[in-house]
Amino acid sequence: MAKAKKNNTTKEPIEKQLWKSADKLRKNIDAAEYKHIVMGLIFLKYISDAFEELYGKLKNGEGEYAGADPEDKDEYKAENVFFVPETARWTHLQTKAKQPDIGKTVDEAMDAIEKENPSLRGVLPKVFARGNLDPTNLGGLIDLVGNIALGDAKARSADILGHVFEYFLGEFALAEGKKGGQFYTPRSVVELLVEMLEPNKGRVFDPCCGSGGMFVQSEKFVARHQGKVNDISIYGQESNQTTWRLAKMNLAIRGIDSSQVKWNNEGSFLNDSHKDLKADYVIANPPFNDSDWSGDLLRKDGRWKYGTPPAGNANYAWIQHFLYHLNPNGQAGFVLAKGSLTSKSSGEGDIRKELVDARLIDCIVNMPAKLFLNTQIPACLWFCSRNKANGKYRKRTDEILFIDARNLGHLISRRTKEFSADDIVTIADTYHNWRNPDGDYEDVKGFCASTSIDRVKELDYVLTPGRYVGLADEEDDFDFNERFAKLKAEFEEQLTEEKRLNALILENLGKVKING
Repeated sequence: MAKAKKNNTTKEPIEKQLWKSADKLRKNIDAAEYKHIVMGLIFLKYISDAFEELYGKLKNGEGEYAGADPEDKDEYKAENVFFVPETARWTHLQTKAKQPDIGKTVDEAMDAIEKENPSLRGVLPKVFARGNLDPTNLGGLIDLVGNIALGDAKARSADILGHVFEYFLGEFALAEGKKGGQFYTPRSVVELLVEMLEPNKGRVFDPCCGSGGMFVQSEKFVARHQGKVNDISIYGQESNQTTWRLAKMNLAIRGIDSSQVKWNNEGSFLNDSHKDLKADYVIANPPFNDSDWSGDLLRKDGRWKYGTPPAGNANYAWIQHFLYHLNPNGQAGFVLAKGSLTSKSSGEGDIRKELVDARLIDCIVNMPAKLFLNTQIPACLWFCSRNKANGKYRKRTDEILFIDARNLGHLISRRTKEFSADDIVTIADTYHNWRNPDGDYEDVKGFCASTSIDRVKELDYVLTPGRYVGLADEEDDFDFNERFAKLKAEFEEQLTEEKRLNALILENLGKVKING
């Protein structure tokens, strides 16, 4: 038995093994703080690996590198590789890992890297010399991260480190629970958004970008479909500085240009960092039902073309902010609270009517519960298109596709669900078959319905998919007699158990002696 257990352990993915080991070293540090320590080290390992690989080529001086100086910073800049000074290289840190002042050494390494690379200034965490981080545990973490991609070709190590970085973000989000949801959108939700929207060329914008997951998945989508990753350019904004730092590291580790991912603490509504941007795609997961969005200060804002959103809820402000930033053929896919599909309070119903009448809404997906870490509020996906009559897809101006995906997804813990790869394909293919000129689409009772705008008007502009898709056909082989007999047997079994328990209680009561 022991041997079988050992084999199972060795088959466990490297990222899970690493997470368990890293979590053991956490001791008295909470996940929110520990996140920056671990992610900072993974990032440091990544840029050191990339530097060492190019350093080796420059030192050998063969072919195009003949006569090159391995300490010339311009050589690294030319190949989009961060220059790492000698005191910040991973090999140097590993030699110091067992020393009591290792925390100070790592902080100094982070400082040195920022000084040499302007794009990383203010990004890297300098939290390693704090008193609650035991030097022995930090040394253990350095050894652990140092083993990532060991034995693999250096060319693959960046991808492995990127995968580990992404996996750890998800695990930290789970560990932080509600707070974790503020920087992390569950991967299967991001994958579904990206798979449905298919952002393969042009400008991709996320004005509440968290740790950058939407961008990473967009790049993966392009790579998986044999596109050119450089055909996409990334634009983002984040109001939480520590989350923005994670985003910058997450993108850098993937080799994605993050120069247009901006931070300011006022946020996208009050201080739009990309005022003039007209994007091909908007992909986002804004905060649900945000009441603290400074709506009172923006009553006359030019973005509210379809109606002034209520000061007490940002949902319809976000929708109009997204639409404002789309070019004439642009598309948006985003997550919102399910209440946005039916709400009529404070003029939201009027704005929704305007959006439907303007033929901007393409598809609505109702989502299962428990997908999000930071809220139990039911969620949905909106897909909007600036031009539903364009030549790329079939003309669907007077239609909206409704998909009810509440029965999809599976539990990964008592509180959390995720979509499987098959679930994502099922939903995305339904949308593509409906949208594409050569698509093989048909309505499926209880799951999807292509609905006319006139029908949506009849139902008073309510956009809940359940109103349109109907109920799934019940199985024809239902046997009433069999079901009745089964229920009767279960009831009789419960009665017998109740009699037994009552008798036991009476017997025990009889044994109780009351002292007079």
